[in-house]
This record gives sequence, C-alpha cells and structure tokens, in this order.
Amino acid sequence: MTELERRYLRLLRAYPVDYRRSRGAEIVGTYLELADPGRRWPSPADAADVVRAGLRQRVRATGAAGFLPGVRLAAALALLTATALAGVWMVLELRPAPTAGFGAPTLGPFISLGIGAWTAWGLAALVHALAPGRWARRAVAFAVLLTAALVPVAALTGLPRPPLFVLLPQLGLGLVALGAADGLPASLRAAPLVAASGAGVLGAILLSPNVFASSYHSSMVLPTAAVAVLAVAVLLGAGLALRGDLRGGWALLILLTPVGLLALHPLAGAFDSMPAEFVPSWTALATTAALVTLAGPALLPLALAVRSRSTPSAGPLPR
Repeated sequence: MTELERRYLRLLRAYPVDYRRSRGAEIVGTYLELADPGRRWPSPADAADVVRAGLRQRVRATGAAGFLPGVRLAAALALLTATALAGVWMVLELRPAPTAGFGAPTLGPFISLGIGAWTAWGLAALVHALAPGRWARRAVAFAVLLTAALVPVAALTGLPRPPLFVLLPQLGLGLVALGAADGLPASLRAAPLVAASGAGVLGAILLSPNVFASSYHSSMVLPTAAVAVLAVAVLLGAGLALRGDLRGGWALLILLTPVGLLALHPLAGAFDSMPAEFVPSWTALATTAALVTLAGPALLPLALAVRSRSTPSAGPLPR
C-alpha cells in the first residue's frame, strides 16, 4: 500500500462505517487513478471533496433530508449579511472621524487594518456574482482568512484593527457562507454584491462624520443585523415548515451562532447586568462569545441525533 493510498483511507473515515466497507475501495481507487504520478499527498481539493462527501453521507444516514438544503440556505443568508456589513464597515474606514484630543490611532487615511478585510469581502461578492461555485468559495475563504489575520498582524505591527466583537461575527458568517450552492441564477448570484453596495450607500448616509458616530464601538449596526437575520430565518423556517420543508429550520439552527455573535454586546450586557448604554466588561464579552461559539454548533449534532432516532435506517445511499 502506498503512502497516498494510506492517506486517502484516513480521509475516508469521514464516511459512515458501513459505507466505507461497501464503497471505500472503489472511492479510493478512483482518486488514485486520477492522481498525478509520484504524488504522496491528496490535493487540498481532493481532501475537501472526500471529507465533504463523507459528511454528506453521514447526514443522509440520519434521514435529515432537509439538512443540506438548509446549509445552502443558511450560506446564502450569511453571505448576504457578511457582504452588507463589509459595505458599511468600508464606509466607516474611508470616513475616519477627527481624532484630535481623543488619542485614537488611525492607519493613514483609514481607521484601521480592517480596510483590507472589508475590501476582500467586496471582492468575494464580486466573484460570487461572476463565477459562483468553487471560485466563489475560494474568495470567501480568502476573506475569512484575511479577517482572522487582522488580529495577529495588529499585534505584531502595533497598528489599529477593528474590535473583536466586529471580527468574530464576520468570521462566523464567513464560515457558514462557505456552504454556498453552485448553479444559482444570475439574480441570486448578484445579491451579495447588491447588498454590499446598498449597505455602503446607506452607511454613508447614516454615519455622521463626528468621532462618536464614526466608530465601531458606538455603532448599532451589529445588533440591528442580528435582529434582521434572526427575523428572516424564523420567517423562512416557519413558511417552509408549513409546506413540509424543513430546510428553513436547519438554516435557523446553523445561523444561531453568527446571530449570537452579532448580538454579542447586548447578550454580554445582560450577562454582566449592565445597562444598554454601557460597554460590557471584557470578561462578560469573552464568556458570552465562548458560550455562543460552543452552544450553537452543539445543537446541530443533537438535532441530527434526534432526527436519526426518529427515522428508520435506509442503508447506504449512492455516492
């Protein structure tokens, strides 16, 4: 057995045990036939394909037929929200408030390093409009990585960055957005770009050029976005459920973590017993963020397990 074959077999653990036994040799053989001569490691695209297909089979084995469509629905809503927020934040970066007397550092003509991340999100919206599918997911992944990189880069360079309560929901939305569907109609492909542009224009109108209104810390953008996303998800879930379509319910479960991160300040304020006009303590913010990050994803396997117990096993499905 070659090293490449052994590594493909390790990746195959993403599939259910019964499926691996019945189809594992066939799957690995197909990838080995397509691999370049002398290759020792699966390509990143092949590895992602194997893991994604394996997880899909595990979900199908639970009988949760609406889960994968729910992932795609949640991804569409998450990408719309992430690009719209990026449009608002880009306007904020381009219109720094006067800092004389306040001691707030800036990055030249911008407020912080965030201008790079928000530009990447705008690029992701453009790529999604022009080349959906793998290229769009790559653009979103690049925006997610660049957003995450702001924290270490700011620490190393001493340059300002957006606060963590702005970056965390953007990361949560971006990770969900990686599940975006292929083959969308042109109108839906362009929706994130329209959302980013429209939100940027609205932000330019509503954000005043004074030091208090042009600040990440004073903005009500995130709580408003949390309420909007939650309302849309609940309405979609209820409307689809009336037709026997459960994908809206799965989308709502998936979006709970990003929504919780968007509402981090109000939730942390409630945890810290602070009035709405005060900033919660760092401890309250960190604790609330950890609880939201852990609780949201924990609900998904729990819901899948409940669904699996209530659905008779149908055996392995075709790949």
